[in-house]
Amino acid sequence: MPDNEAGSGPVFAFTGQGSQYPGMTAGLRERHPRYRYFLDEASEALAAYTGVSVARLIADADPRVHETGFTQPSVFAVEYALAATLAEQGVRPGAVIGHSIGEFAAAVSGGALGLPEAALLVARRGALMQRLPAGGGMLAVGGPPETCGDLLAAEPAVGFGAFNGPDATVLSGDGEALDRIAARLTARGVRSTRLRVSHAFHSELMRPMLDEYRREAATVSAGRALVPFYSTVRGRLLGDEPLDADYWAEHVRSPVRFTEAAQQLLAHVRPEFVVELGPKPVLCKLIDRMLSPTASGPGTVCLAAVRGERTGSAELAELVERLRGAAAHARVGALPG
Repeated sequence: MPDNEAGSGPVFAFTGQGSQYPGMTAGLRERHPRYRYFLDEASEALAAYTGVSVARLIADADPRVHETGFTQPSVFAVEYALAATLAEQGVRPGAVIGHSIGEFAAAVSGGALGLPEAALLVARRGALMQRLPAGGGMLAVGGPPETCGDLLAAEPAVGFGAFNGPDATVLSGDGEALDRIAARLTARGVRSTRLRVSHAFHSELMRPMLDEYRREAATVSAGRALVPFYSTVRGRLLGDEPLDADYWAEHVRSPVRFTEAAQQLLAHVRPEFVVELGPKPVLCKLIDRMLSPTASGPGTVCLAAVRGERTGSAELAELVERLRGAAAHARVGALPG
């Protein structure tokens, strides 16, 4: 396949931080030997930097999966294992997209990073974030960015953290400032919810870690994806731009532009299936709200590889068969009549 040319496979969409929970994918780990093999493979690569087996944390339903230094490696390991399990069974992506930490698994699945390189980037990212002072937070707002533009102007310690959908915006920054913004939004009749996070990700409060992280990221060879890589840092198809140290540093500080990237992907690729790979469905809910005949084609369906802790081998096999059947039908349809 030529570099960055869309394939016939489904879009792989990789979930971000916040999707984790103790015991995530326990059913698959117990009942699917190949998933367990790939989860252990990722865990071993990460352990050189974390000093802990994230596979064991998952197996033990350890609440430490909510600690940023372990959350990010654990989510990456789950996503790597899911993508590798599907690929081994003949289901490979035609394009990839990842939400925040999900971009690392997207980069591996898309051929831009190897597992050892991604393990270093993920583990060091989580560890450096964990070391930052507490006091920051994130606020999910049920409205477009314009809903809170004037409030941000009055609170310079807060900025946009993520654009998740036309009516799903996340703010990130100083915790007390977020409380004031939340109160003002409530007075306007706009709902908002504080997210369960340890730090103000994708905000200026990440800046103290950037120089050290950029130096460590520079030790990793900058790769280019072999399939279309829709960047949620830039909000568009990345094209021939490398995933280098500057990109991964920008990834830490910049807001997640999921809305722009996903809308462009749906319009350009027009996939039959988007498959969400992560501990539980998050992105499918956002993508479903973006789907329309003009944006993505009437047949686009978003499927979650894992629907909950007890998702097991039977459910994954059903997903594989559905995707294989769609691919076979597409090949037959492409033959001359």
